[in-house]
Amino acid sequence: MAISKEQIIHWITSYAAVVHENKELLTQLDAEIGDADHGASMDRGFQAVAQKLPTVAEQDIGAIFKSVGMTLVSTVGGASGPLYGTLFMQMSMKAAGLQELSLAEFAAAFDTGVKGVVMRGKANPGEKTMIDSLMPAVDALNAAATNGASIATALHDAERSAYKGMLDTIPLIARKGRASYLGERAIGHQDPGATSSYLLVKTAAETLTDA
Repeated sequence: MAISKEQIIHWITSYAAVVHENKELLTQLDAEIGDADHGASMDRGFQAVAQKLPTVAEQDIGAIFKSVGMTLVSTVGGASGPLYGTLFMQMSMKAAGLQELSLAEFAAAFDTGVKGVVMRGKANPGEKTMIDSLMPAVDALNAAATNGASIATALHDAERSAYKGMLDTIPLIARKGRASYLGERAIGHQDPGATSSYLLVKTAAETLTDA
């Protein structure tokens, strides 16, 4: 049981479509506590990724992840490009040379990617950022891999954990980024980065689970 390279490409292209569909939602969430550019920036970046993917489709998964990361860094402004770019570039190192990923390999790659985001953004759980969605997803993936769960079970566990993490940002005071300037006024607003991160995990659960 493994995740194929074709499924990885399907995940990323599907996420590009999901970001496009949710561009206005992400922009609205960011308008409440940030620069109101998260939706447009993410959409621009992942549309560029979707256009680039066919040129690297014959390469290994690590090279595909690296291409995604580099494209995001070069096309997305603000914090989103460097952070999402780091996620995929760190994942690429764990997937270098591989044509498919076991659950343990995917979990390890995702774990490494999220740790890269933590290092780049200097954020911790509970600070109202994308980490609040990503970290619970990583924990769920690692637990499922350790327990010998199926890929489908692992990814659905990760999706539920990321969803809860996203909702848990609503009552938080923001500690990072533009939202941190609002202090208590950020309370009651869902974090846009946690939302786009949840959508990434949700799309993974929908596209990688027929392995």
